[in-house]
Amino acid sequence: MAYDGTPVLEYLTRTHKTSLLTDREKHLIGLAVTITRGCQVCTRGRIEKARAAGLDDNLLNALVDVVSSVNAGVAAATAREAFRLADAASAETSASEACGALCSPDASAGR
Repeated sequence: MAYDGTPVLEYLTRTHKTSLLTDREKHLIGLAVTITRGCQVCTRGRIEKARAAGLDDNLLNALVDVVSSVNAGVAAATAREAFRLADAASAETSASEACGALCSPDASAGR
């Protein structure tokens, strides 16, 4: 069966109609998410839409700075916690036992 993106597009259309956020806020949030997710095509589209809506490159670059800083902080905190968990684990418990089937090589390979 081929992928049908219709439900996602319908959901996006409904959520973008909210009056609780300004169009400017929606553009900035959307761009922050696409940058974080790493989709260059989506990020380009979001930049083009933001520019067309009147957001200038100074603002967009400030957003990139904030997104980069937050993501770097999350990555560092994640690594620190992983080190803490590794140090706390007993020598008898392997990483695969602690993580279960979720972290197994087979799961990582998509098997």
